[in-house]
Amino acid sequence: MRYQFKFRPYQRRFLRSLTTNHGKWDIREGIILRLTNESGKLGWGEIAPISWFGSETLEQALDFCRQLPVEITDEIIFSIPDELPACQFGFESACGSEFFSMPNAPYPMPHAQSFSGLLPSGKAALNQWKTLWQKGYRTFKWKIGVNAIADELEIFESLIHTLPASTKLRLDANGGLTYEEANLWLRTCDNLKANPELPLEIEFIEQPLPVEQFQQMLELSTSYETAIALDESVATLGQLAACYQQGWRGIFVIKPGIVGSPSRLRKFCHQYQIDTVFSSVFETAIARQAALQLAAELSQNNRAVGFGIDHFFEQEETWFQSLWNDL
Repeated sequence: MRYQFKFRPYQRRFLRSLTTNHGKWDIREGIILRLTNESGKLGWGEIAPISWFGSETLEQALDFCRQLPVEITDEIIFSIPDELPACQFGFESACGSEFFSMPNAPYPMPHAQSFSGLLPSGKAALNQWKTLWQKGYRTFKWKIGVNAIADELEIFESLIHTLPASTKLRLDANGGLTYEEANLWLRTCDNLKANPELPLEIEFIEQPLPVEQFQQMLELSTSYETAIALDESVATLGQLAACYQQGWRGIFVIKPGIVGSPSRLRKFCHQYQIDTVFSSVFETAIARQAALQLAAELSQNNRAVGFGIDHFFEQEETWFQSLWNDL
């Protein structure tokens, strides 16, 4: 199949800075792709790299797009190198069988209960959850490893006694804990799980240690009742396969926008039946649609997907309209 190819870079400012162990993030940058097939149908894709998480840089993705001819083929798309995983996802999504017209409004989302809502780090979480609860969210993710552990544990104590019964809470360290701190968090969560008076569920701690401390995370995963999920450690398909081969049988957080080839991801998940949580990279509705289709197909254990991030941006309708006009 041959396609006429166009692309356009974009920038979207967060309504409030996103703070993680990696630092502050103020502007989401990416690239929108448009492919027109031989029948005149349009396919849209998005490259949304996060270089500090393991993907290529935005500039590397732009360089790749700039060197492509105006007309490209399936052969070109399916030979994109593994060093460009966000490009692999964007181009494969655009040339998939589901060609679609550009939406006039954001892609309709499933009910909020099937989504995990992202809370801000620090004390702001103590109020933000209420807004998300009113929108229907029942699973929340809170960033830890950002402030002093004593302060975070104090806020955590308040948070767990404030959240309603039946809530699921995920703690995301982004690799920012020491081994001692990870043990302390896991012990704290295990003690809570043993308390029958606390109806809320601590679902897992996400990426407690840096990527290079995989063996320690493997050890911790067998030492505590509280589950551990890998995130930064499995950012790309190569990392995903390597962690599985080294014995990880816990939860894998998959960010479709940067993991790489959707077709190869499908093959891996079908072959090994891994326990997955699909998660956002703060993409627009274009990449989100493709990512949610993968999540619907490949999720095994009915875990809420980590796409509850709309409250970090302005409404997409106006922003999209100007983008489409340029393409």
